Amino acid sequence: MDAVLLGAAAAFLFGAMTVALRPPLRLGGAAESGALLTIVPALGVVGLAAALRGVAAVDGTWPFLLAGLLWPGCMTLFLLGVRHAGASRTSVVAGTAPLFSTVIALVFLDETLVAGLAAGAVLIVVGGVLLVGERTRPESFLWIGLVFALGATLAFATRDNLVRWLSLDTDVSPELAALATVVGGTATILAWVIVARRPLGVHRLPAFVPAGVLFGLSYVCVFEAYYRGPVTVVSPMIATESLWGVGLAALLLRRQERVGPRLVAGAVLVVAGGVLIGLSR
Repeated sequence: MDAVLLGAAAAFLFGAMTVALRPPLRLGGAAESGALLTIVPALGVVGLAAALRGVAAVDGTWPFLLAGLLWPGCMTLFLLGVRHAGASRTSVVAGTAPLFSTVIALVFLDETLVAGLAAGAVLIVVGGVLLVGERTRPESFLWIGLVFALGATLAFATRDNLVRWLSLDTDVSPELAALATVVGGTATILAWVIVARRPLGVHRLPAFVPAGVLFGLSYVCVFEAYYRGPVTVVSPMIATESLWGVGLAALLLRRQERVGPRLVAGAVLVVAGGVLIGLSR
C-alpha cells in the first residue's frame, strides 16, 4: 500500500513539475541549460531528504551514481518535449512509460505476454492515436516535441527498471540512492554544458526553482516507492501523472495549452492502459 501511495504522490508532483516548466521554457535558452537549472534545486531537495534521514555512509552508492548517467538525456528530451509540444501533451506521452517498461521486461526478463498486457497496450495505443489526431492545438505546437517526449519516456522506463533492479540487493537508503543518482546526473549534464559551451543562463534559475523543487520531491517519492514495490505496481501509478499534467495545464495554462476533449480522452485511455498492464503483470 505504501508503494501505491508514494507512486501516486510522485505522479502528482511530476505532473505539477511538467506544468511548472512551461513558463521558464518560454524564456528561451538551451534545453541542456534548462535541465541543469531544474536539477540544481532538485539536488537541494533530495540532499535535504537524505540529511533528514541521517545517513552518512556512502558505501554501495556507486551503481546509483552510474544510473544517474541516464538522467541528463531523460530531462533534456523531456524539456524539449514540453517546449515544443506543451506540458499537457508531453504528460500524455510520458504516461505510456508502463508500456515501455513492460516491453523491456518481456525482452530482457523473459516475462510472459498475457491478455491483460496486450489489452493495456491497445488502450495506450488508442490513447496515442487520439493525441495524434486531435484538431485543437496551440499555435506553438511542433510535432518534433512528441518525438522528444517519446524518447524521454523510453529513457524514464529504462531508469525505472534499473532503479528497481538495484534496489533489490542494496543496503543504501532510498534517499541516499536518489541523491547519488541526482549527483551523477548533475555532474554529467554540467560537464556536457561546459564542453558544448552552452550558456548557463544563471539569471533564469529563479524561474526554474518551483519545477526543480517539485521534481526533487517526486524523485524522493519515486525511489521510496520502488524500494517498497515492483515496477509493475509503481510504474502504472506514476503514469497517472498524465491526468495531473492535463488537468493542471487546463486549469493554469488554459490559453497556452488549449486542452480539448480528445486530449483528455487520450490521457484517460493511456492511464487506464497503464493500470491494466500493472494489474496483469
